[in-house]
Amino acid sequence: MPDSTDAVTTPTPRRNPKPKVTTIAGRELKPSTLMMGHGFDPALSEGSLKAPIFLTSTFAFENSAAGKRHFEGITGKRPGGAEGLVYSRFNGPNQEILEDRLAIWDGAEDALSFSSGMTAITVMMLAYCNHGDVIVHSGPLYAATEGFVAKVLSKFGITYIDFAAGATRAELDGVLAKAKEQANAQGGKVAMVYLESPANPTNALVDVQAVRDARDAVLDADGTPIAIDNTFLGPLWSRPLDHGADVVVYSLTKYVGGHSDLVAGSIAGAKRWINPVRALRNTMGGIADPNTAWMLLRSLETVELRMQRAGENAAKVCAFLKDHPKVDGLGYLGFIDDPRQQDIYNRHCSGAGSTFSLFVKGGEAEAFRFLDAMKIAKLAVSLGGTETLASCPAAMTHLSVPDDRKAQLGITPNLVRISIGIEDPDDLIADFDQALAAV
Repeated sequence: MPDSTDAVTTPTPRRNPKPKVTTIAGRELKPSTLMMGHGFDPALSEGSLKAPIFLTSTFAFENSAAGKRHFEGITGKRPGGAEGLVYSRFNGPNQEILEDRLAIWDGAEDALSFSSGMTAITVMMLAYCNHGDVIVHSGPLYAATEGFVAKVLSKFGITYIDFAAGATRAELDGVLAKAKEQANAQGGKVAMVYLESPANPTNALVDVQAVRDARDAVLDADGTPIAIDNTFLGPLWSRPLDHGADVVVYSLTKYVGGHSDLVAGSIAGAKRWINPVRALRNTMGGIADPNTAWMLLRSLETVELRMQRAGENAAKVCAFLKDHPKVDGLGYLGFIDDPRQQDIYNRHCSGAGSTFSLFVKGGEAEAFRFLDAMKIAKLAVSLGGTETLASCPAAMTHLSVPDDRKAQLGITPNLVRISIGIEDPDDLIADFDQALAAV
């Protein structure tokens, strides 16, 4: 096996296709335009208009000297590094084209694709953290992320401190100062700040700019990256790298994939933060497979259209639900009550998204009656697909979260998470109306 790369310091070599066209006569091309061909050179694929699926485990060298030169570059025995493809655990044409296009949406220097969102998150955290380090994270997080930090990384002497999503600058300064003290006592450092905004499933927003300012004031900005899970709003309605984040994380399963037929994840950011993760991915694997990468390339061509339609639908459905007598409240970014949350939204978001929480009047029994009565919406976990999905996080995705933690985070038994799809909005309203009548 080609294991001569280092899991800590050696990033994966890449192909060198033709120069990328991103402007015309000084005009910067929009992401929706670049999704049709960016990163793909038809001349490398027999003139194929669309990228083929490259189903291969390894790539051939043109001769023995080229093979030796390549590995001399990878191992540092020859300056200048290496270009090209070697082995599909490292990278492949479909994945590289996908990563180039993902980077476009967030204005990132580089991106990496993974076999799932959780693979992206766990490999990233392992790349950044060492024994004795501390992770600071917002709450709530996706339950699997929170569980990995609290239950898995703790086995390796990595601890954490969390803060509420809506924390103020003063509160953030205090949390980071406490984390610094904790790291010093453990002989480590504050390895990273990890955010999820909007939070799953409450839609609570984190002030990324305040987090950046607090990080810069309290910690070493060059040594403590800020990473953020942008799955609920990205890549269309929020660009966290513009607001102070260093790395943006996605479950590509959701809006980017958008058809509930694949599982994948990604990270994007500056090369200095991506390279150590890339190096560890070389060793651990977990890269998106070629077929999934190809499906994501196709999905990226319509992601703007799908997200726009879903967002418009969600606005209409929530307008209907807002004053419904059997609805106790909405966690929808288009109807924010809290002034601080509204301020964060105004600065960080360009749209309210299409995933929200609906609080059914009553408790778990009433929430279940509502869910079981739905005709169009599917009772299923996940979000961001073409179809409308609904679930009860307290009883399903977040069941493993301790009850007191759920109560603290506002994940109540009557909270129903809704992900609106691209169906006819009037049909969806009719479905919600009849389902609420069953409560």
